[in-house]
Amino acid sequence: MFGIIGIAVIFVMVFGGYMLAGGKMGIILKALPFEMIMIGGAAIGAFLLSNDLASVKHALKDIGKVFKGPKWKPADYRDLLCLLFELIRVARNNPVELEEHIENPGTSAIFSRYPKIQKDHETIDLICDTLRAASMNYDDPHQVEDVLDKRMEASQHHALHSSHALQSMADALPALGIVAAVLGVIKTMGSIDQPPEVLGKMIGGALVGTFLGVFLAYGIVGPFAVRVKAVVEEDGHFHHLIREVLVANLHRHPPNICIEVGRQNTPHHVRPSFQAVEEAVRSLKQDAA
Repeated sequence: MFGIIGIAVIFVMVFGGYMLAGGKMGIILKALPFEMIMIGGAAIGAFLLSNDLASVKHALKDIGKVFKGPKWKPADYRDLLCLLFELIRVARNNPVELEEHIENPGTSAIFSRYPKIQKDHETIDLICDTLRAASMNYDDPHQVEDVLDKRMEASQHHALHSSHALQSMADALPALGIVAAVLGVIKTMGSIDQPPEVLGKMIGGALVGTFLGVFLAYGIVGPFAVRVKAVVEEDGHFHHLIREVLVANLHRHPPNICIEVGRQNTPHHVRPSFQAVEEAVRSLKQDAA
């Protein structure tokens, strides 16, 4: 919603201010299709040239994050804490039963209670791989934490590729606008024998290219890149919570303490309250009983 509102505000303020100042939209509207073909087409071509097919698909998909926002909501963090609590409790009481869950998370009764998390393969792999390693006696907390940090860093680096690609396009757009403007000036110079009224409109049309390149760079594509980066980093807190809880588990803290460590290391705006987590965990204990 805020993405749509932001785009609307940009257009209203820029073009509304221009018209209130006495500017005429006729010149812009006449030149806009041709300038957009040159600038937009060149930007898209450069984007395709500098990225492979998988990166292009990934970037197009990530543009939706500008409007959808972060994938993980506060309720999902509470569910993740409950999921980890159940898995840690099973690992402590019955390691053989845990193996059944982490080897087949798609059919696990524990994972199936949290369908949104169960559908996220990266999250499930992170949890299962870490618990599987611990069951194989790879349980040094410091080594596991280092491995998880590197894994999450690599994952985030990959996830941020879309933001970097969009930012590269934004950086190129002003220069492409100048290219279009120069072509417009060349066209104008070829009609230098025309009266001033005609030349004025042609020069105005040429300057639309410069305007369009700068406007798209700093008003649309650049903010898109920033927003995609912010959403990716926000969703990264979900995996950081997993690291905190599972490393606390390797330190052999009680399950309740492990969950509390994860909760307190969650950013405030998505952190579930202590009471909410306590009630959810109590409900799980009652169901198990």
